[in-house]
Amino acid sequence: MSKPTLWLRCEKKEFERRAALTPTTAKKLIEAGFDIFVEKDEQRIFDDSEYEAAGCKLVENNTWASAPKDVPIIGLKELPVSDEPLPHTHIQFAHCYKKQGGWSQVLARFYKGGGTLYDLEFLNDENGRRVAAFGFHAGFAGAAAGALAVAARRQGKDLGLLTPYPNEAAMVDDVKKSLGGSGKGLKALVIGALGRCGRGAVDLFRKIGLEENDILKWDMAETAKGGPFPEILDVDIFVNCIYLSSQIPSFITKETAIAAGKDRRLSVVVDVSCDTTNPYNPIPIYNINTTFDKPTVAVDVGAENPPLSVISIDHLPTLLPREASEQFSGDLLPSLLEFPQRSTARVWVEAEKLFKEKLAEAAEAEGLV
Repeated sequence: MSKPTLWLRCEKKEFERRAALTPTTAKKLIEAGFDIFVEKDEQRIFDDSEYEAAGCKLVENNTWASAPKDVPIIGLKELPVSDEPLPHTHIQFAHCYKKQGGWSQVLARFYKGGGTLYDLEFLNDENGRRVAAFGFHAGFAGAAAGALAVAARRQGKDLGLLTPYPNEAAMVDDVKKSLGGSGKGLKALVIGALGRCGRGAVDLFRKIGLEENDILKWDMAETAKGGPFPEILDVDIFVNCIYLSSQIPSFITKETAIAAGKDRRLSVVVDVSCDTTNPYNPIPIYNINTTFDKPTVAVDVGAENPPLSVISIDHLPTLLPREASEQFSGDLLPSLLEFPQRSTARVWVEAEKLFKEKLAEAAEAEGLV
């Protein structure tokens, strides 16, 4: 490569409309001397013409595998399941460093192909804080989905298809309308309320009209005693926004929900953290990720008890795809500008070191060494 180059691939995950690079950030990279290739994509919230106007070079949909091996591929969500070796450098969320389901098979593809993974979840600043995260919009959208699920339950229905909103105001208006004009009277508990994700959830609840005293804001101090927590059963919506890094006691179990019987107020759990296949998942009342066309999964709490459902969509920010993408991509931009110096730039050096550690673990797990 004569110039630093990035190849923005299309997203293959169903309903995903966000982008790791927006036309705004792509233009800034081009102005800094980058070449930016962008795969054409009708699913993406940003039109191809917006990238073209920013100076990007459009290429055909889903053709990154044929790109020169020295061209880094950037995307958001995980690649489709495959055994094909990966020889490129990939920048993306891979969801495999915490031993999620299929983690070693994902990393084995890099081992076999000689490629490198820079996982967006593990690009950290000097204080160990992520340089870019979708947390706020994940919490905001998750709380909105939870409120919509409560509104549907009031009508004796399950929550139906969720579709992206053009902006935050449209989402707030739609949720309020579904609740009859306001969320006043609802009670919600947010665990992880001090983080970006938790702040987003709290913000949504405030904007739809919940009274401040009806928004319970918990963080490490409140959960230090260890669960299960009976307080969760006394709210309408429980939103889990923690970052799980080790085993902790369960927040809620099927047994505690069943034991509450007809007195249980809790109607919906929104697991924004979505550690569904993590062996340490602190919400062991479900075991599947839900989707935008089927947002909830029922918890078996006995036919005689009030229904309880879980929302476990692992890409909730795509409900606000344009705003979420602009915020994330803008935060990522300073690190991307350093990418040509990734052999010395601290963010990228540490990310590659972590990749090599996880790669070695996967190679051993897969019997490749």
